[in-house]
Amino acid sequence: MGKRYKNKYRTESMRLRYWDYGSNAAYFITICTKNRKHYFGEVWQGQMYRTEIGEIAHQYWLEIPQHFPFVKLGEFVIMPNHVHGIIIIDKPEKEKSPGTPVPRRFPPDSPANRFGPQSKNLASIIRGYKAAVKKYATMHGIDFAWQSLYYDHIIRNEEAFYRISKYIKNNPLKWEEDRFS
Repeated sequence: MGKRYKNKYRTESMRLRYWDYGSNAAYFITICTKNRKHYFGEVWQGQMYRTEIGEIAHQYWLEIPQHFPFVKLGEFVIMPNHVHGIIIIDKPEKEKSPGTPVPRRFPPDSPANRFGPQSKNLASIIRGYKAAVKKYATMHGIDFAWQSLYYDHIIRNEEAFYRISKYIKNNPLKWEEDRFS
């Protein structure tokens, strides 16, 4: 259970306290459906077969850079009850907060947290993506819900980037072994 604030329990943030999530880096993201329900389709013989909302989740993921021009996409996959993907924030030097380090794909060990515009960070990207998929489902009468939080991992080096990319790509092949399948 989380800590108490104003006499109510609240969930603690899973984000690193010292990290600026608007800074240039590669992030491994996992977003789950509510109660891990299979809204997006099913895996059969290592191949993912998407439902209508699964197709929308796929299409909208591909469209993220249209809404956030400083984003590049790495490997991603839509699974029956979750989305795995790599989001690379790559802002030009002039858009960065004063005092932030030179742009780089992999972060230094401990950058200082800087509170900048909340519309150009990882949370705003994920929030926009989740809202768009949910809005489509609502407008088309499709039963669908997201889990409220998401998981992120800052990719620290090239080796981790390739290992995570391979994991994402092979996720449908390993579906039967997945504890949440």
